[in-house]
Parts: sequence; structure tokens; C-alpha cells
Amino acid sequence: MIRPGTIAEAWHVLQAIPEFDQRRSLAQLQDRLPAGALVLIAEVDGQPVGCKLGYGAEDGTLYSWLGGVLPAHRKTGLAQQLLDSQEAWARAHGFTSITVKSMNRYPAMLRLLIRNGYQIRLVEQVGDPAKERIHFAKPLS
Repeated sequence: MIRPGTIAEAWHVLQAIPEFDQRRSLAQLQDRLPAGALVLIAEVDGQPVGCKLGYGAEDGTLYSWLGGVLPAHRKTGLAQQLLDSQEAWARAHGFTSITVKSMNRYPAMLRLLIRNGYQIRLVEQVGDPAKERIHFAKPLS
């Protein structure tokens, strides 16, 4: 089940995702997310196991900032459900496009984005291909 959630719930999920090497405090998440930001929680048996955070960017797009699914619950369709819910939320709130950044070291995320019509707009070259930041955008119709 995908539902609106709190920043604290999302923070607990993010702390348990092993790929994230930059740990943020709850206060850092709260500082970054403006009032009215998107906070989605994927829940299984009443427990949060995934999340998606986003907010309106200066250019009027929804910036899909941070999210993930706990390893034990991957390949169950939850990431797709979070993405679908994010797009529906963005449309309902008047956004005409979604932007997101990812990296080569997250191939499952790259495949999910491309499979769902997100287009590569820019690749930030940093020397290490695994750490290159790939910028995606998807217009919402």
C-alpha cells in the first residue's frame, strides 16, 4: 500500500537503505523539505518499507529528491507503485513535469526511470563513472 506519510517515517526507511552512503539527520530532511512537500510511504503489513520524497523546484517542476525500498521488499513492484503515486500526486498538484537525478551505481533506478518515460537531460561527468549524476525529466500529460 502506498500512502501519504511523515518525514520521520521516511527518515526511518532511508536509514535502513544500505546503498545510501550519505546519512542525513531527521533535522536535515525537515530543513530541505518545504511545507506541502510530497512524502509517500510504501507499507507492507503495517510497516513502512519504502518512501519517496519530492518538492516543487524553482522552475515549476516537481523535483523527485530521495526515495527507496528496503532490500527485503525489492522486486515486488513497490518502487513502481511509488513512482506511479508520485506522478499522480504531481498531476493533481498542477505540476507539468518531474525531474530527478540518479547515478550509474543505481542501475535498477535507471531502468525504472527509462522504462517509465523519463529522458536523460544531462550527465555530470565527475571522473568516476559510478558517481556520475544523471539528470532525468518527464513531462506529465
